[in-house]
Amino acid sequence: MEYGIYYAYWERQWGGDYLKYAKKVGRLGFDILEISCASLGDMAAPQIRDLRQAAADSGVRLTGGYGPKPSENIASADPVVVKNAFEFWKRTFDVLGQLGITLAGGGIYSYWPVDFGKPFNKAEDLTRSIENMKKLADMAAAYGITLGMESLNRFEGYLINTAAEALTYVKAVGKDNVKVMLDTFHMNIEEDSFIDAIHTAGPHLGHFHIGEANRRPPRTGGRIDWQGIAGALHDIGYTGTVVMEPFVLQGGQVGSDIKVWRDMSNSANGMDGVAGEKELDEEARRSVAFIRKTFEGGKK
Repeated sequence: MEYGIYYAYWERQWGGDYLKYAKKVGRLGFDILEISCASLGDMAAPQIRDLRQAAADSGVRLTGGYGPKPSENIASADPVVVKNAFEFWKRTFDVLGQLGITLAGGGIYSYWPVDFGKPFNKAEDLTRSIENMKKLADMAAAYGITLGMESLNRFEGYLINTAAEALTYVKAVGKDNVKVMLDTFHMNIEEDSFIDAIHTAGPHLGHFHIGEANRRPPRTGGRIDWQGIAGALHDIGYTGTVVMEPFVLQGGQVGSDIKVWRDMSNSANGMDGVAGEKELDEEARRSVAFIRKTFEGGKK
């Protein structure tokens, strides 16, 4: 397995200096840096070249994550919105290809976070999403990109909440480059069993996000059974990507969207920029070492 981290662990605003993190995460013990697909289509050629080179120099693989805007919702009943979504992904896939990114996942079958104040019809939205995902998958395949359908908790999405729903969706799309994506934060809310959910996804599992129940980095002494999860991943023969997606900082658009209303960073939130970042770095370093040891030690 390869182990990674989402860049927004260090950020209060979506977006950021990916070049900086591409150079950083390898030193902390990660194999992967996951970046946001937002605005990638606007990246200039020199930025693309420099980011790809920095990742290569650091021995780090790049992956992409995204929660589409309402205007990029492929499940929408509005053909103008769907057209805009395909135009967004056409630009984005081109840049992902230039960056050497072969995996992009998230709630890309709909939009995020869902506005539950607006009416929706799950059955009809699913039908549109599946049919449009077939087309989107073909576009992605031209660039060698696999798409991960992330099951999200009920407070952030409604189309896919469980591993079983994700598997049903993936089978309905029927494309080799469309896979199930699970996340322990969402699983902790929606699944009866982490282990059963992983077994349900089985060979269709294509990407795995991890974090504690409160979205802190994985650690000893938390509520998540990391040893059990490791065993389940080995049961299904999973050798793919494992990316932690912790959110611990208050403030900014990230804190607002993720609902971080208290400092969860062991005081790094209140330190000056350099000191706070070093504290976050050290926590990330300890976490990936713990996960690597737990998951690799769980082989049967």
